[in-house]
Amino acid sequence: WGILFSHPRDFTPVCTTELGRAAKLAPEFSKRNVKMIALSIDNVQDHLSWSKVQGVGRHKGSLHCCLALKARGKAHTEQSTGSELYISNPKAAGQTPSAQPLTPSSCAQVFVFGPDKKLKLSILYPATTGRNFDEILRVVDSLQLTAYKKVATPVDWKPGDSVMVVPTLPDEEAKKLFPKGVFTKDLPSGKKYLRYTPQP
Repeated sequence: WGILFSHPRDFTPVCTTELGRAAKLAPEFSKRNVKMIALSIDNVQDHLSWSKVQGVGRHKGSLHCCLALKARGKAHTEQSTGSELYISNPKAAGQTPSAQPLTPSSCAQVFVFGPDKKLKLSILYPATTGRNFDEILRVVDSLQLTAYKKVATPVDWKPGDSVMVVPTLPDEEAKKLFPKGVFTKDLPSGKKYLRYTPQP
């Protein structure tokens, strides 16, 4: 499993807090066999200077931050939305670092990939809203559970909560697969499609 997320520049306030949180949670992601990679436009020297201030180096080997991304000095943009996927390099744009824009139209993305190298999840955040790595960790737990078990996770699910039996699984097969029991939620419509079971 892998997580790729954009980290536009070193010493920018929001992503500084994000990288710090990602580094702190890196051991939890490692327990789940997840490799995290943060993508940045800055050079290696800037990363080293930033990591000394932030303390990311304490988690060396757990969080790969940051991979210097230089694409002929061009900004990486998401053309389909017109939003910036990675905040543009201010040096390439003739700006000073302090002039770098940080607006709701600037975007930061998170991509989660499975062992089959296929995209399992993508989340788009405005650059002014910090990403929630506790939620990303929860999502990974759900993705891994539902990839290997015939279940789905309901709203606000957390590890250890009951899960839902997928609708395509017949009742008799569900009883065999989930020996702890399958419980159907009563609905006003009388439909019996909300089936729950303790997390396998």
